[in-house]
Amino acid sequence: MTIPKHDGTFAHHTGAQDMRMQGKVAVVTGAASGIGKEIARTFVREGARVAIADLNQQGADATAEELGGAGVAAGVAMDVTDEQQVEAGIAKSLEVFGRIDVLVSNAGIQTVFPIEDFPFAKWKQLLAIHLDGAFLTTRAVLRHMYARGGGGSIIYMGSVHSKEASPLKAPYVTAKHGLIGLAKVVAKEGAAHGVRANVICPGFVRTPLVDKQIPEQAKELGISEADVVKDVMLKDTVDGEFTTVEDVAAAALFFAGFETNALTGQSLVVSHGWFMQ
Repeated sequence: MTIPKHDGTFAHHTGAQDMRMQGKVAVVTGAASGIGKEIARTFVREGARVAIADLNQQGADATAEELGGAGVAAGVAMDVTDEQQVEAGIAKSLEVFGRIDVLVSNAGIQTVFPIEDFPFAKWKQLLAIHLDGAFLTTRAVLRHMYARGGGGSIIYMGSVHSKEASPLKAPYVTAKHGLIGLAKVVAKEGAAHGVRANVICPGFVRTPLVDKQIPEQAKELGISEADVVKDVMLKDTVDGEFTTVEDVAAAALFFAGFETNALTGQSLVVSHGWFMQ
């Protein structure tokens, strides 16, 4: 199969044995665990070298070692809400690997309250991690991509809540909608430099972030934890199944390896049919 690249040349792919990320370097935030870790694992398997950026330096180092260690993966301490830490973390990634071809802005948290009870500090914390973090990491990586002559992929971890709303999640829904807007602007500005931007919008993925929500929502809604899963989280899927980290990583690989502007600015829902466009 012949695939057009952003520079007008063509790469020839002969089949499944080809590694779609060969020679590329990715930075994945929130990659010490969960979705970010699986994306990093998938990228390494496909030939990439990966900076495992995470608030948890010990966890980032352990994941980097698990994925291949020096020369393949490196742990990078990064609080994505801290401008200096983001700049330092991207600088370290460049020092270790020499280039960055892909950014996956994945770091995130979840907090649930009814709007009338939502603590302002919690609102600001969630928006900072999801939106400030996406902006700061994007800005730092774009400067490098532009300076080296262009080319690259920026991938944001949105959610079905980038398209849809649920009770108790006002800042999360707001932030995830915001990432769609940011990606569209990056797509417009980055096009002249061969930089694409996309958003992955997963449904509920069984990670510690989701597991934490189950008892919280059960308490707020006055229903059992089993009913939260069946009647809240998975009620609109076609098969009653959680989205898996592997599902989301496959979508990230698809966007990272799609080297034309044909799909830039687009979002992809990965949700077992929960939300259909």
